[in-house]
Amino acid sequence: MDKVERLISIIMILLKKNIVSTNEFAQLFNVSKRTILRDMETLSLSSIPIYSIHGVNGGYGIMDEYKVDKRLLSSSDLENILTALGGLEQILISEEVEITIKKIEAMVSPLSLKSSIQLSFYNWEGRSEVNQTLKTCQESILKRRLVSFDYIDKNGTTSNRIVEPYQLHFSEMSWYLKGFCLHRMSNRTFKLSRIDKLNMDEKTFIPREYLLEQEPEASYQPQLVAIKALISPSIKDQFIERYGRKSIENYSAEFLLATIYVPQGSTGFQFLASFGTNLHVVEPKTYIEDFRKYLTEMIDKYS
Repeated sequence: MDKVERLISIIMILLKKNIVSTNEFAQLFNVSKRTILRDMETLSLSSIPIYSIHGVNGGYGIMDEYKVDKRLLSSSDLENILTALGGLEQILISEEVEITIKKIEAMVSPLSLKSSIQLSFYNWEGRSEVNQTLKTCQESILKRRLVSFDYIDKNGTTSNRIVEPYQLHFSEMSWYLKGFCLHRMSNRTFKLSRIDKLNMDEKTFIPREYLLEQEPEASYQPQLVAIKALISPSIKDQFIERYGRKSIENYSAEFLLATIYVPQGSTGFQFLASFGTNLHVVEPKTYIEDFRKYLTEMIDKYS
């Protein structure tokens, strides 16, 4: 963290707390007490109304008049930000996210840290492996440096790529890198879990911003096909979460009728097969035949 960012963070913390000790600031920003003292001198010279209190419970504060006039976020705003960051922390194990959470927590009264919302995610072990790829991609985007890697497509074919990285995208439970592939000479989206031997090159690039603007927003999404399926009431909630209540209608005492869109091919088949006997595809007939072939091949592996 550079000095300017640290000074801004100090102001934000003092806007929300009464007195903060030198030790607290030093531990929060991982700097020496002397550095904090110099920061306070800098802020005072910049006409920020900071005052100091000596003694055991001493520290630094900011004039109440300044707080009233300049406060931008309420406690509720900060608690909502903490809730969102808490979810991000579970998806992306990042030192930067942890530091941000600590800084915002320092701005909120300890009695207020009882959010009415709690987020939980699967603690998948593979996420820590993808995290290193994620950090390298993020660094290369910020530094405008090319990345090279081996990419394994859905068929298991490996190809070497050199890419101008532009954006990281999180969709469902996976991270994707959007960039310009110098081998294909076009915009491409790469799933991070399919990237191997990732390297950030020394060579930099000039952003092709106009190409990013032209890229379809959901280029990483597969082609979808509309189907109708009879589903058990026991899995109704899962379809409501994914497709909404309008996708479901009453059919019989035992089943509901769901009209949904699923990915074409094996990805869609895998999704539907995960519901086992709680789901029965009824339309279209061509899709039913393809789905039956997929299930037959799967059964044959165990026969």
